[in-house]
Amino acid sequence: METVLTVEAATKLYRMGEVEVPALRGIDLALQLGELVVLLGASGSGKSTLLNILGGLDVPIAGRVLYWDQDLTAANQRALTLYRRDHVGFVFQFYNLIPSLTARENVELACDGAERPIAAAEALELVGLRSRMDHFPGQMSGGEQQRAAVARAIAKRPDILLCDEPTGAVDSKAGVQVLEVIERCNLELGALTVLVTHNSAIAAMAERVVSLADGRIAEARRNSLRRKAREISW
Repeated sequence: METVLTVEAATKLYRMGEVEVPALRGIDLALQLGELVVLLGASGSGKSTLLNILGGLDVPIAGRVLYWDQDLTAANQRALTLYRRDHVGFVFQFYNLIPSLTARENVELACDGAERPIAAAEALELVGLRSRMDHFPGQMSGGEQQRAAVARAIAKRPDILLCDEPTGAVDSKAGVQVLEVIERCNLELGALTVLVTHNSAIAAMAERVVSLADGRIAEARRNSLRRKAREISW
């Protein structure tokens, strides 16, 4: 498998007044095209910081992050913006849909400038929202809004799909539906998919599980038997 993202000795500190708070302590990680990886850990373990660095939203204070052979840690803000726009799809815990736009319009807006976007209607059909594409966010359930957010993220055909606690704001039934959508998009579009969660049950659907604690990788393992998202419950 081809390595899309390489993290080498990534370190990140946050300053709170005169106090330095370490978020990442020398992370090494290689992520391959098409795989589904779960970053698992408790609050404060560093998993969201690592995801933000993978997505070009933040940079480490030491170490390197490579996208193919592009050094993101040496990139300027314009280059990072282009990287995020052209290659990365984001799904956050809260949907961040524009309330005055329909689901279709939210997806179309996200695809502005994309080189080879998926049609908004096709992306929404992929996530099971064909009948809801002309509804506004306020007319949709939380789970439907999150699926619309996934459609928005994948419509530009990203190489990388980054999901930060995508089930955190919905109940378990809707959460499983969101995970089924992420699973389907990973399989059908072939994007490297990285999913951050504190919910250990979700780890069963991953090819690889990387557990973080105190800013370090505590364990990295492959699932010998992956479970389908529809088989997961919590």
